[in-house]
Amino acid sequence: MTIPTIPVRGEIKLGQFVKLASLAEDGAQARELIQGGDVTVNGEVETRRGHHLSADDLVEVDAPWGRVAAIVGTAS
Repeated sequence: MTIPTIPVRGEIKLGQFVKLASLAEDGAQARELIQGGDVTVNGEVETRRGHHLSADDLVEVDAPWGRVAAIVGTAS
């Protein structure tokens, strides 16, 4: 599986990134997935939407339609 790298300018929070990377359909679904323990950052379950991500962080979501993932990139 090829994991896409999503370019981000500056800091981004987990909830924002899940939406930006299309790992959830909308903000409400992103919140549910994160609070439900279905999201990991670098292999660790993260339940805080406000968790700040860093470049090269791997975000994985166990969504109802399957496991999806994206890597935090840096915008040039």
